Amino acid sequence: MSNSKKRLLTGLQSSGTLHIGNYFGALKPFVDTYEEYDSFLMVADYHALTSLRDPQALHNNIISVVKDYLAVGVDPAKAVIFRQSDNQDHLELGWVLNCMVTVPFLMQAHSYKDKVAKGLDANAGLFTYPILQAADIALYDTDIVPVGEDQRQHIEYAREAVSKFNRAYGDYLKEPTEMILNGVGVVPGTDGQKMSKSYGNTIPLFGSKEEIEKAVMSIVTDSSGERPENVYAIHRLLKPTEELDPIYEAHKGRYGDLKKLLISDLEAFIAPLRKKRNEITDTEVKSVLADGAIRAKTVSGATLLKVRQAIGIAL
Repeated sequence: MSNSKKRLLTGLQSSGTLHIGNYFGALKPFVDTYEEYDSFLMVADYHALTSLRDPQALHNNIISVVKDYLAVGVDPAKAVIFRQSDNQDHLELGWVLNCMVTVPFLMQAHSYKDKVAKGLDANAGLFTYPILQAADIALYDTDIVPVGEDQRQHIEYAREAVSKFNRAYGDYLKEPTEMILNGVGVVPGTDGQKMSKSYGNTIPLFGSKEEIEKAVMSIVTDSSGERPENVYAIHRLLKPTEELDPIYEAHKGRYGDLKKLLISDLEAFIAPLRKKRNEITDTEVKSVLADGAIRAKTVSGATLLKVRQAIGIAL
């Protein structure tokens, strides 16, 4: 990879079956831009331990999230795809940075307070999550971290932890900049609300034709006889308005026909992704992660050596 490119790092956590809202809100923006950067994609399996206690589910999620990214077009030759737990440098730098920050500082974290308020166990891992995330970022001399608006504070925490280390020992670690993904989470669902698994209003990204048809036929429409806005809003993700508007005008009031057209266009879009994902084997995923671990360790090892020398433990 070219050293002239800025380095980008993002963490991947699988939360189950992806839907087209995930794709258009977050995956596609990444796929469209990742080659412009020296990109690192980390499967954040240690982070998952803050809330997941099911070993088989964690194992399956690791495999699943890599298949998802490969299926939508991420080339492992053009990005470093690696697993957090394959590189113990993350834990070592995480401990060092934990020693740089105070408990009152961590207590201000919005995400920690929100998750505990929602009933998650207030474990120490959840409490120090932002600092392990800071280590994830700092290890790779990361310039840019793409995040949703709700994750902005985590990048601020990373900058603060790095800044405190640098003030104590010298200018060794790079302070990252966030890239706010403003479009995340705004894709409309079948009921007109934000598409979300929690709302039960999704269209699966890798779904079968039957699953797509069932989801589309459930899209809520009114009886005004005008354009079915919920159908149109989803259709617009696939085709430009100048192409769609004449079609919707010609089929005014024929909601069933418009839904069938949407099903056809969705199947044309999803079928190649579904086919590609089904062809990716677990063995291929493990090979990608093994190669990624070597490439990631090469970068992180150099950073950690500087840190060890700075704090006085390198012999």
